[in-house]
Amino acid sequence: MLEQLTERLAHHRPWRLRTRGREAGVLVALTDRAEPEVVLTLRSKQLSTHQGQIAFPGGKRDPNDADLLATALREAQEEVGLDAEQVRVIGSLGQLVSKHQLQVTPWVGIIPAHLELTPNPYEVDSIFRIPLSFFLQQNVLRVDEIAFRGKTHYVPAWEYEGEVIWGLTAYILVELLNIGFDAGLPMRPRPEHQENAL
Repeated sequence: MLEQLTERLAHHRPWRLRTRGREAGVLVALTDRAEPEVVLTLRSKQLSTHQGQIAFPGGKRDPNDADLLATALREAQEEVGLDAEQVRVIGSLGQLVSKHQLQVTPWVGIIPAHLELTPNPYEVDSIFRIPLSFFLQQNVLRVDEIAFRGKTHYVPAWEYEGEVIWGLTAYILVELLNIGFDAGLPMRPRPEHQENAL
């Protein structure tokens, strides 16, 4: 599976926003095994934003970050103890805009299968390793209607062990699965993609 994904991402031209704003990077870490898992975190309920939500390790770009890949790797180290040297980066996915107007760039990387990860208790309540095969099952993806800023948004979502995976995290997963594995998962165009169309 990962060989196919690596090859597809090598030829993928991810969506890039035409405007510049506050930036963030997230890491889509996949375990190096025949049945790969994706690493997700349950954000601490004490955080000021997105508290108690399932997310990829990541966050806002610091002035000292060389680029957004450096941001994603630094945040992964801070949040789950993942050393950047343990990550084999294989590509990036399309940029998205969060509800707090952060321009988010996801990076995909492969990590050793049995690498121990440790949640930073100030940022992360727990760490999930969810098999990619779960997301590829039929009829587990749903689409939620969310009202935000006077508009209705149709947001992909999964439920896993009592937690809901939705929002930007779900959009990123849908793109990953569609590009890497021809999943054919439905996804409506995001507003920023329509507004920034080339």
